[in-house]
Amino acid sequence: DKDTMLLEFYAPWCGHCKQFAPEYEKIAKTLKANDPPIPVAKIDATAATAVAGRFDVSGYPTIKILKKGQAVDYDGSRTEDAIVAKVKEVSDPNWTPPPEATLVLTQDNFDEVVNDADIMLVEFYAPWCGHCKRLAPEYEKAAQELSKRTPPIPLAKVDAIAETDLAKKFDVSGYPTLKIFRKGKPFDYNGPREKYGIVDYMIDQAGPPSKQIQATKQVQEFLKDGDDVIIIGIFNGEMDKAYQLYQDAANGLREDYKFHHTFSNEIAKFLKVTPGKLVVMQPEKFQSKHEPKMNVLDLKDSTDGSEIKDHVAKHALPLVGHRKTSNDAKRYAKRPLVVVYYTVDFSFDYRVATQYWRSKVLEVAKDFPEYTFAISDEEDYSSEIKDLGLIDSGEDVNAAILDEGGKKYAMEPEEFDSDVLREFILAFKKGKLKPIVKSQPVPKNNKGPVKIVVGKTFDTIVMDPKTDVLIEFYAPWCGHCKQLEPVYTELAKKYKNQKNLVIAKMDATANDVTNDHYKVEGFPTIYFAPSNNKKNPIKFEGENRDLEHLSKFVEEHAAKLTRTKEEL
Repeated sequence: DKDTMLLEFYAPWCGHCKQFAPEYEKIAKTLKANDPPIPVAKIDATAATAVAGRFDVSGYPTIKILKKGQAVDYDGSRTEDAIVAKVKEVSDPNWTPPPEATLVLTQDNFDEVVNDADIMLVEFYAPWCGHCKRLAPEYEKAAQELSKRTPPIPLAKVDAIAETDLAKKFDVSGYPTLKIFRKGKPFDYNGPREKYGIVDYMIDQAGPPSKQIQATKQVQEFLKDGDDVIIIGIFNGEMDKAYQLYQDAANGLREDYKFHHTFSNEIAKFLKVTPGKLVVMQPEKFQSKHEPKMNVLDLKDSTDGSEIKDHVAKHALPLVGHRKTSNDAKRYAKRPLVVVYYTVDFSFDYRVATQYWRSKVLEVAKDFPEYTFAISDEEDYSSEIKDLGLIDSGEDVNAAILDEGGKKYAMEPEEFDSDVLREFILAFKKGKLKPIVKSQPVPKNNKGPVKIVVGKTFDTIVMDPKTDVLIEFYAPWCGHCKQLEPVYTELAKKYKNQKNLVIAKMDATANDVTNDHYKVEGFPTIYFAPSNNKKNPIKFEGENRDLEHLSKFVEEHAAKLTRTKEEL
């Protein structure tokens, strides 16, 4: 019921809030003396969590100005002069909120706006989604910043609940989904979700996906000193249809690989190819007698973009590559993956030793084309080696196989050689190895309302085809998980008489999830595993993790729920 009001959300333990307190007191006095007086209030966000949630408070202190009940974000400096000036500006009867820089798209204007833009970012959101609400102010600030560029990069949003046809057309299944459009063609957005991150990412994306090279010397340097796959398209000129195809394909893969192109006859001669070719090759340190020096794709006008992508993906890895923490996730996603760990260092002093062990792996890799092989530095992957139980193996060189379903197999420590590695792989192939599972001890007493699941019991409890299972993956340090705990216990008590329903939880930081279909990317993550379809669990996507919404989720998906008389 107030025209204008100032709010501060604070946390009692927050140092910035304590520093700001005397300044805020001065602001309150100044605004009380204003004509008319403007009320100033503060809210302990750790106690009034529902109110803090309503205003998407995620850090402290958060300052909001309320104008007729609508929140106006304040991003200025935390000084009396700046805050009082802004509050007075908003309290002016003629004040109106600045227009949004984010464009609003609907079925009626989508094609017209999107097809015309060289590049633009579009967010598909749901009005009820908490992640979307948190993203909204950052997205708008990024939109304002990018609108000032020359040329500007527009940002837009689509209400995916109202515009179901658009959401369906672009395979939107979760919220928020962000997509980059280039002249109407969609590409996945994999960038940050805060103002500066969005701005930097989009400026980078606005540049060409492939860099031109003009001198043979550059190619020679890539080969001699390069550390990654070399991708070069050779063309007559920018008007080649094949060049346009190449640029489009490169746009789709620009985050994963560095693309180059050339119009130089000298480079074409050096590579022994004619224009209209795509060359994929490895730097000299990754070449071997067991694989071709270069892989060439003939680019015709009829070549499909997917053929270019497939060619790059197929030849991006050498027979035995260097799996690094910066590139391993996507490139080395294919399973089974054979990894050999030691001190991998290609600098001048250690190159010979690094290649000595790599050549031993090559001898084996050539005979197992169905597997991916890599070497990894033992320091970079110390936590992975620890999970494999190899941290104290006493050997300079260790090996493991990472298989489908998150299964891991460690090679028994012994002096490393090609024959030892070959035997290990053959034993794996014949199914003679036991997987290593990171697991807490199996609880002796598991009679509480919420069943405790550990790595060793994941398959027997969660994957049991006789029961429906609701499983929460949590982290001991996660605040949201702690908030959920009493609600989750209450939920388990509610369904304790259901013999065919298990409510369970697992500390995902201390236990392996031994099934690929249960992906855990944040905490808490909740899945419902139906008794009749364990390989297709349903993820709980709602923001409201209260008893009502969780119960509704369980009852909606349970295959074996029995109704009691009281409920009926």
